[in-house]
Amino acid sequence: MNASDTPTDAPLASVTVRAAAGWFIDQPTLLRHQTVKGFEQDFREHLWKLIAHLEQLTGDLPADDVPRNVALARVSEARRRLEEIEATGLHGEVERVKRLARSLIALCDHHDTLTGVRMCVVCDKPIEDSDPWAPYDRLSPSGGADRPGRIHTRCIDAVRRH
Repeated sequence: MNASDTPTDAPLASVTVRAAAGWFIDQPTLLRHQTVKGFEQDFREHLWKLIAHLEQLTGDLPADDVPRNVALARVSEARRRLEEIEATGLHGEVERVKRLARSLIALCDHHDTLTGVRMCVVCDKPIEDSDPWAPYDRLSPSGGADRPGRIHTRCIDAVRRH
């Protein structure tokens, strides 16, 4: 993923950006320092764009609007993470960049919520108006929904296999 390769008309919260952040978080081994720095740069660029866009989207919403307030809380958290200084050692640096990646995914989710985009919680692709879907609320061990949302009907079998 390279921010300069993203077309200007591509959505800020694209599937590609989200997938890159998820891939980085899921890596079982440490990546090379140069690779980590490359991801960090891309995550930072996308975070700043998303922050600006979310602030614009929330600007006209009422002060008591819950999605607005939750999105702005995540924006504040992302800003704090963007201000973190470089960590000591590769492991510390990877953990710091993972926090940026988590903020990026969270801001993508809030962007989708505020713009009305619905993503499948299994394949993380948009659910179009013409796509058949079902509510998704698999329970977690703590009793709440693991990741509530919507799921393409074609993705239901993937959930049942796990």
